[in-house]
Amino acid sequence: MSEKYLPSTPLAARVHAGHFGEAIMPPAGVHPGPVYVYTAGIRIWHWVTMLAIIVLSVTGYFIGSPLPSIGGEAYNAYLFGWIRFTHFAAGMILGVAFVLRLYAFLVGGHHARQIFYIPFWSIGWWKEVFAEVRWYLFIGKPKEYIGHNPLAQFAMFTMFLLPLIVLLLTGFALYAEQMGVTTLWYTLFGWVFTVLGESMTVRLWHNVAMWVVIIFSMIHIYMAIREDLTHRQTSVSTMISGWRFFR
Repeated sequence: MSEKYLPSTPLAARVHAGHFGEAIMPPAGVHPGPVYVYTAGIRIWHWVTMLAIIVLSVTGYFIGSPLPSIGGEAYNAYLFGWIRFTHFAAGMILGVAFVLRLYAFLVGGHHARQIFYIPFWSIGWWKEVFAEVRWYLFIGKPKEYIGHNPLAQFAMFTMFLLPLIVLLLTGFALYAEQMGVTTLWYTLFGWVFTVLGESMTVRLWHNVAMWVVIIFSMIHIYMAIREDLTHRQTSVSTMISGWRFFR
């Protein structure tokens, strides 16, 4: 192992040696040790979104594939009504959290804005994306990033952010449809039916977006744990404390 990879090597020296990715280069002379990356608001949004997606996935599955039967009279149990109510409530929470995350994008720092765009015009950024692919295939050497690495940024934008927007728009459109065409909900989201088509088509887009988010979430969890175990920087604990530690 090269000396620049040793834990005792000062962080600034490792930056100078090129061990850090060019896309998210720390400032020169940065002090070795932990770096505060994610504010409390970003971390709260992350975990609230995670819980909302879990609730939406479970309740959405039963809305699409209802239970064949329940014991006793249906009006006594009101099971499907509670499933739909929980689904709608989690959707509202997810929507409000996303609006607040947009605010953080507008007023936050670099790391708060990363998932909202990909610098597709940058050849250097694409080189680092493929360098990360090589690392995840165990045929390359890792680089350290204070925020998301370029491959994670690409996945967050294409497999999480865009599907999440589709999920929210189609979900609120379906909710508006049942509320009625004269309601404010339909005024705000009725245009989704004009763009995508009738109700079943909108529901199909809603289901596909949800499955993309679910698949992304499983990959995301695996990658985060893998980074903690095999890389020289923390991942999971960073989204708990906000601090990135380099080993």
